[in-house]
Amino acid sequence: MRKARQVTLSDIAQVVNVSKVTVSKALRGHPDISSETVAKIKKVAGELGYYPNFMARNLSSQRSNTIGVIVPKIAHSFFASIIESIYDAAFENNYEIILTVSQENADRELRHIHSLLSMRVDGLMVSISQQTIDFSIFKTVRERGIPLTFMDRVVDDPQFNRVMVDDYGGSFSAIEHAISVGYTKIGHVAGFQHINIGRSRYKGFAEAMNKHNLPIRPEWTVFGGFGENDGYLGFKKMCSSGEIPEFVLAVTYPVALGIYRAATEMGMKIPRDIDIICFGTSASNRFVSPSLTYIEQPTVEIGKRAFEITLENIRKGDQFEPKQIILPTTLVLQDTCRKKTAGVRENIAAG
Repeated sequence: MRKARQVTLSDIAQVVNVSKVTVSKALRGHPDISSETVAKIKKVAGELGYYPNFMARNLSSQRSNTIGVIVPKIAHSFFASIIESIYDAAFENNYEIILTVSQENADRELRHIHSLLSMRVDGLMVSISQQTIDFSIFKTVRERGIPLTFMDRVVDDPQFNRVMVDDYGGSFSAIEHAISVGYTKIGHVAGFQHINIGRSRYKGFAEAMNKHNLPIRPEWTVFGGFGENDGYLGFKKMCSSGEIPEFVLAVTYPVALGIYRAATEMGMKIPRDIDIICFGTSASNRFVSPSLTYIEQPTVEIGKRAFEITLENIRKGDQFEPKQIILPTTLVLQDTCRKKTAGVRENIAAG
């Protein structure tokens, strides 16, 4: 089957009996063209199935009105909410989003960056993968003058735009709350320390423990990734030492779900045998019983602010100064960690 030919400005001009320039101006809303002619041209364009050539528009205007977005996951409700917020902000500003997903893989992330740059996007918005340790490509992007904003997982460099949450404060407040309801045997299934969120959340945990003169036991502090399987394996490893903690801070909601699964397999009840607070949540939390107390992150605000900064950077160019935004978190009490519920931990660990 022969591919249908794309409708051009010349095709529309021939039907309406005007010049190609007139059609171009009308479709761009140029004030030189009367409203009657604009309406007629747009009607014919719609009937013929005309779509603008964004590549051609890019060559003439030096802007594509597109922004590339790279996130580690889309199944994760945290990133899904951020993406929706970005799309809403882009739509309001007549921008299109090209979304790519690294799947927590540094090589895929690099490939996506190259692909997006080849598409001549006006800017990039990135949340780095948990594998990313080489930041040279981001420095190259900056040297080429392409606006770049990091979201949540960021590069440790204030010369980039960065929108983050108060990871340190969120963890600190969660541990203080656990202590306030009576817990003293506390563990942490933590994230990778080369990623800012893992590092800051661990720091908040550690400093809250130190403030209250509670020991940070190495066997109860497990470092790893941010997914469900990391929580599952991390909790199993934590329990293999013998005695288990009363309470665990999970670095992410998926990690908490992994802990849930491991605890259930081991015959433990939450919060009787192990209590939990996690960073972040999901719409599915209301279907989890007991529901998890969590540190709320303003995902809609993250996406909105990151897009606004990127757009401002695009418009101001060399006159733009990099911006750093840290958004507050909130501890949201659900069914877990409302009071100390001492159970049969030692017997379970021994058995």
